[in-house]
Amino acid sequence: MTVQSNQQLYRTFTRRAAMLGGAQLVLLGSLAARMYYLQVVESDRYKLLAEENRISLRLLAPRRGRILDRFGQPLATNDQNYRIVLTPEQTEDLEGTLQSLETIVSISDSERARIMKEVGRSRAFVPVTVKENLDWPLVAQVEVNTPDLPGVSIEVEQRRNYPYGGMVSHVLGYVGVVAEAELTGDPLLELPGFRVGKSGIEKQYDTDLRGSAGNSQVEVNAVGRVIRELARDEGVPGKDLVTTLDMGLQTFTQQSLSAQLSGAAVCIDIMTGEILALASTPSYDPTAFDRGLTSAEWQALTTDPLRPLSNKALNGTYAPGSTFKTVVAMAAMEQGIGPDHTVFCNGVTVLGSARFHCWKKQGHGTLDMIGGIRHSCDSYFYDLARRIGIDPIAAMARRFGLGQLTGIDMPSEKPGLIPDRAWKQATMGDIWHPGESLVAGIGQGFITTTPLQLAVLTARLSSGGYAIQPKLHRDMVFAADGGAALREGDSGSVLKPPFPSMGVSPEHLAVVLEGMNQVSNATNGTAYRARITIPGMELAGKTGTAQVRRITMSERNAGVRKNEDLPWPQRDHALFIGFAPVHAPRYAVAVVIEHGGGGSVIAGPIARDILIEAQTRDPARRRPAEQMVQNNERPA
Repeated sequence: MTVQSNQQLYRTFTRRAAMLGGAQLVLLGSLAARMYYLQVVESDRYKLLAEENRISLRLLAPRRGRILDRFGQPLATNDQNYRIVLTPEQTEDLEGTLQSLETIVSISDSERARIMKEVGRSRAFVPVTVKENLDWPLVAQVEVNTPDLPGVSIEVEQRRNYPYGGMVSHVLGYVGVVAEAELTGDPLLELPGFRVGKSGIEKQYDTDLRGSAGNSQVEVNAVGRVIRELARDEGVPGKDLVTTLDMGLQTFTQQSLSAQLSGAAVCIDIMTGEILALASTPSYDPTAFDRGLTSAEWQALTTDPLRPLSNKALNGTYAPGSTFKTVVAMAAMEQGIGPDHTVFCNGVTVLGSARFHCWKKQGHGTLDMIGGIRHSCDSYFYDLARRIGIDPIAAMARRFGLGQLTGIDMPSEKPGLIPDRAWKQATMGDIWHPGESLVAGIGQGFITTTPLQLAVLTARLSSGGYAIQPKLHRDMVFAADGGAALREGDSGSVLKPPFPSMGVSPEHLAVVLEGMNQVSNATNGTAYRARITIPGMELAGKTGTAQVRRITMSERNAGVRKNEDLPWPQRDHALFIGFAPVHAPRYAVAVVIEHGGGGSVIAGPIARDILIEAQTRDPARRRPAEQMVQNNERPA
């Protein structure tokens, strides 16, 4: 090889070495730059990522606010609930973990199906409830075996407790696990076993009662096991809610209905619109919904023909029967028919070829308006309804709160129905017939109302014509921190209802109220047997009996069968509305007993007893709310 060739080879080698060295230099420079970028420029970010791998942030359910009666008596509280939860991302074999857990606690097929469904719809790091309401020995047994149960842990949460059970279940409602349709993206709702209000006050004020979530920062190891808790924020507990209920009166009212198969009763403070008692029978135990109903329990509740889950005071709709005659009388007087207008009742009213019977077969003779109310004469009110027609009756009924939502702060209220000419044309494509006005005049036909509406009607009549608005949330609110405050004013002593006037004539009201007074206190009044004989507590009222079947002419000729001789579903509904004391009205009540028979026999005595109890408890109820605030008192 020549010298020239060697030189050429050397130059080639030198170039390649320089290129390789340069490449190595660039690579090392890039690595150094990348290391600088990661360790200096992005240090905070990767430190945060490392912390996130080491620290797990978990939401904590806030304590649900209590529900109290007007005197601070707890109606809904919270107890400790020990439960087993399973975090899917912390176990590689979900089925195997559940099988191992079954050696300690029983897991039914339906529970297993629920667990797998929740695992499928939730994020892997969200714990799923396996079993709740564990006793302490079982909790200890699970804790001992947790090293062999990856992803399984014990949590202590709250369980809703209702000390009075079914005595107030239709008002309070109940709480239950969040349904899939209720998920809104709020992480709080995705917590395992988190409860939300499903009905009643629990649902109406769920957001206030729920509070705001807290969080717990825990240090975890590589497999996700908790090593220690680093920080904890309990969140904001839900507010305690004070209702208008007087639990003593509520219990008395519910027990008064217990002898009846099905019915409802409402007692309202005429001056404030506060609901003091709202009862519906049959009832149910709301605590069972929090612990979880079995299939058999749910089936029994939903198939019971007496509808124990239905709050009949708000969503039971019934023909008002003769209680509606108070409205017809008001409408007639507004149309120019005076209280001295007389009608002769011989037991039947004829309109064309149709015959409309009075409840008293032999008739009442000649009656004026007060007499018509006192005797509850059907013929008298057939005459009034025929003369004025349905539209004025419907307009007056709506002014008194019938055929529309009362606006009470409760879900699932039904409006009932007050028909008129326009309604029938729009819904049935037919004209209103004169005979239908006669039937409406005694509170039958298309007309339906709720017991709550009847209580509001009575309160508006006896208040002197004020548009009383019912409510269940009291103006007094006790905050979760123990402080007390007044909302919307609570004077403690009220001279007149703080509601707008309905614009009805005081003279017309006086006629109807005197008629109701004679119903209860005149010896020939239809509710004389249900009168209050305690001086100063006398009541005024109106009976009602609403037919649920058609009485044929052949049955009338043979003799109408008595209610007690009929099957229960064919018996008349019994109704009564009343207020007390007569000369200074403060409490109004409405009672409806499904298929109870006569209003004066069944519903009247129940209403009387409720009004006696309300007046007996009166001094405690009138204690000024300001005094509680000044003393910084909080319910026990």
